[in-house]
Amino acid sequence: MGTRSTIAIQNADNTVTGIYCHWDGYLEHNGRILQENYTTESAVRELIALGDLSSLGETVGSRQNFDDPVKGTCVAYGRDRNETGVDAATFDSHIELTAVIGQEYDYLFTPGEGWSVAHGNAHVTLDEALVAETA
Repeated sequence: MGTRSTIAIQNADNTVTGIYCHWDGYLEHNGRILQENYTTESAVRELIALGDLSSLGETVGSRQNFDDPVKGTCVAYGRDRNETGVDAATFDSHIELTAVIGQEYDYLFTPGEGWSVAHGNAHVTLDEALVAETA
């Protein structure tokens, strides 16, 4: 069973664009990968442009064999399995995104501030969440 998550970015007009990720959404996997590998607005936008993901990797990479991907590379439903209806979606707010596609972990990148995560009723910086997870 997957630990589902969303990955989103705050836009200049305060809308939020995000995607769904099926596998390994927990802090020690997706949280750590986002914090260590997707640290700039351009990297996050490149990631989100893939659309919904089966799994998050350290790199966006190129087209993958969906059933046998290169380790460490994102696996995307659209790019790698030719699915439709899996493009990133834009919402009026992060609250709206989580109401529509929110999952167990909802990651938000705010340019100039970095990553935060909503898990349950808590919404904290990703740094804080990762420290609390390992404490």
